[in-house]
Amino acid sequence: MNVKKVLFYLLAGILGGCGPVMSLHRLYTEKELVFEEKLLGTWIDANNESTWEFSCPEQASKKYQLVYTDDEERKGLFEVHLVKLEDEFFLDVYPSQFPCEIEDPNKTDWFYNAFFLLPVHTFVKVDSFEPNLKLKLTDNEKMEELLEDDPNAIRFESFDDRLVLTASTKELQKFVLKYADDERFFSNELVLVRKKISEPNDAGLKPGDPNQTSQTK
Repeated sequence: MNVKKVLFYLLAGILGGCGPVMSLHRLYTEKELVFEEKLLGTWIDANNESTWEFSCPEQASKKYQLVYTDDEERKGLFEVHLVKLEDEFFLDVYPSQFPCEIEDPNKTDWFYNAFFLLPVHTFVKVDSFEPNLKLKLTDNEKMEELLEDDPNAIRFESFDDRLVLTASTKELQKFVLKYADDERFFSNELVLVRKKISEPNDAGLKPGDPNQTSQTK
């Protein structure tokens, strides 16, 4: 595939409101994959009311499913792997569906997937799993600043004002570790709060409601 000849647009706003840095290759091999149960569940971004819902249908596969929902109820479906490099944790995020697989992009349930015209990955740094899920997201514009200072930092292609990393997995791992704390790469902090499980009263029941089950000791 010749990257320069591919028309690729990613809607600003995906994954927390920024245009993330994209990579043609994944960040992991099988030996770097880990499973962390604390990641599972529904997390809320209080700033824009978006939700990140992580599930893991097959724990043995060490692969999560992420349903991202923005404040307008538009969704994206992603495949996520948790990657441990030395003492750092990262998410490798990859679309579960592409436009060519969607019969009518205007009617799809997965609004955000319709904007992935390339099979690309994006990376997220995990700073903590509890009590809040603290993430650091990449930003295309900030990444441009890094590459202006050091054009040889990582292999990439640039077209139509977007960057796509073309380095191998091994090269990506070295780069990500080197720049893990550099704000020109992981630029945007996102703090997600775990969604609480609804209590009985949240379902509309009031104290003394005859539908409530009373217990005596």
